[in-house]
Amino acid sequence: MMGMITKVAGYVWALPVSLLGLAFVFPTLMSGGRMRIERGALELYGGFSRFFLRRCLVIDASALTLGHVILGQDRDCLDHARDHEHVHVRQCARWGVFIVPAYLLSSFLAWRRGGHFYFDNRFEKEAYGIS
Repeated sequence: MMGMITKVAGYVWALPVSLLGLAFVFPTLMSGGRMRIERGALELYGGFSRFFLRRCLVIDASALTLGHVILGQDRDCLDHARDHEHVHVRQCARWGVFIVPAYLLSSFLAWRRGGHFYFDNRFEKEAYGIS
């Protein structure tokens, strides 16, 4: 019972960030993309999600997590990145809306220290299983 309460609390705590991800549902589906649910997260791929990941970010990303919504360029990208992205889902459940500024701050601090803004970000290191 306690596990179920913790899981629901994680969904609620991450809801503001998940709503950002849910904003991709309509444009993705209307542009030929697809959606599915995997491990309790909504996955969107193709269509507008692919365009966004390829053209609207600082780096060409194969997938991106926003709360309990994962965007992917295509189904293969999601299959390949699923374990990594689900670490981010759990991070969102822990940090809630604070994940966005914390993630950006971590990127900035990594860059300031002379590291890579993505690979040296503490959230990415956790998702890649790097200490």
